[in-house]
Amino acid sequence: MTTPSPNSSVARAFSRHRYNLLDLVLLGAAVATFFLADLYLALATAVLIMIVFALSLDIAQGYGGIETLGHAAFFGTGAYAAGLYAMHVSPEPISGLFVGMAAAAVVGLLSGLAVLRTAGLTQIMLTLVCATLLLELANVAKPLTMGDDGLTGYSVAPVLGLFQFDIEGRTAYWYALAVLVLVYAFCKFLVSSPLGLTAQGVRENPTRMALLGVPVRRRLLTLYAISAALGGAAGALSAQVNNIVGLDSLGFTMSANVLVMLALGGTGRLYGAFLGAIVFMLLADRAAALDPTNWLAALGVLLIVVVRFAPTGLSGCLARWTSREGTQ
Repeated sequence: MTTPSPNSSVARAFSRHRYNLLDLVLLGAAVATFFLADLYLALATAVLIMIVFALSLDIAQGYGGIETLGHAAFFGTGAYAAGLYAMHVSPEPISGLFVGMAAAAVVGLLSGLAVLRTAGLTQIMLTLVCATLLLELANVAKPLTMGDDGLTGYSVAPVLGLFQFDIEGRTAYWYALAVLVLVYAFCKFLVSSPLGLTAQGVRENPTRMALLGVPVRRRLLTLYAISAALGGAAGALSAQVNNIVGLDSLGFTMSANVLVMLALGGTGRLYGAFLGAIVFMLLADRAAALDPTNWLAALGVLLIVVVRFAPTGLSGCLARWTSREGTQ
């Protein structure tokens, strides 16, 4: 009887959606960041929020095969919904988070009725149109959203009535980490559920799945709405920890950034959202600090290298490497 090597266990972690040592390592790294990098908690919190956003895109694109270039529609909807809820209804953050998720889910459901009737380039352009329309709506609704000045002037109450948001960002970090853990656990469950498995089948061969009796469009619409809700959670988090919502939360740059994150990390693997968001955010921060004018060049070079030498992303590259090491 042979004992599986640690490397082979890591390789399986990238393809099987069960809790394992790698999950514990990620959680340990997040906890260690709080204690060892306390001067960078604002950046670390932003990384956690973008991981949530990248996970939401991976659910739609990586597992459902839904091509999108307008995922910021859900991020921005969640952000504005949470900000307006805090301003006009209640500053309580947990309920505000669910309001943001619900609002984004509704947008995903309604837009999905049109988006999922198409495929390929047409689908991509429709998602971009939806995000652009919401951006213009937020811009013209200045009495409500404050337009390009940004939605400000609201406050967020202590989490659970106990943990006040502080200027150092400690509460914001733990709050964002808690939401990420819950979202990640839900994604683990979702991709292994009948809905997630049939969605992956639809991604590979929609015609065959339809012949097997699977309601293809209904399954994809459900998955798209769930993905939208998770994107709304990321937007709501951003609105609550930053106390401002700008038009850029609905902009093309937000959609493009999360798409690049997922391309770097790898689609169809939940760990890809982690790797892609961490690498993108940290490299962008350091490159902008070194050269505020040309910092995007560093990201462009990295993306070219990854697409050329690791077309399945960093997670796919690591999975292949650990699998090869485990068989030696």
